[in-house]
Amino acid sequence: MKSSIRKTTYEAIYRLTGMVSPIDGDCGVLCGSVCCSYGDGCASGTPNGSEYGMYLLPGEEKMHSRSDNWLKWNAEWAQDYDFPKSWRGKAYFVRCEGPQRCTRRLRPIQCRTFPLAPHIGNDGTLSLILHSDELPYSCPLIAQKTPLNERFVRATYTAWKRLLMDPLIFDLVEMDSKRRGLGITVIR
Repeated sequence: MKSSIRKTTYEAIYRLTGMVSPIDGDCGVLCGSVCCSYGDGCASGTPNGSEYGMYLLPGEEKMHSRSDNWLKWNAEWAQDYDFPKSWRGKAYFVRCEGPQRCTRRLRPIQCRTFPLAPHIGNDGTLSLILHSDELPYSCPLIAQKTPLNERFVRATYTAWKRLLMDPLIFDLVEMDSKRRGLGITVIR
């Protein structure tokens, strides 16, 4: 799959989102880093339905090396999974080996922006919502609707605004947005 986002742009997004946190301090202290233990719990695309993990956004694989010992990799044909029709070729799924082995400065976009998710409204505008997909764990930030740091919200919005310029990422966010039902909590 050919992304229009260059590695230098991903590097800038990683720097921007690496400087902020959802709350003051380490939110993993609240729950024992449960989302890291589940690889953010994005089970909706796990290869072979076996392990929790997450998919990298198109082109995000440029930020990682398959020789990194903190990530397990699977390369799957995107058309074999529930991705937009525009996704052709390989999609990369990663599973973190746990918070103690995480290379925090290289964690994927979805780790960096959790518990927020991008949402495209019927009018085509970008909003950030609390992650609303079913998770195999309870995130205190979501369950308790904990107020998030404004710097984190702004950085996450800026990152997704730029990411959505890529047609493949836009198609994914648009598909996910259409699939969501009522009851989403809009943050921005």
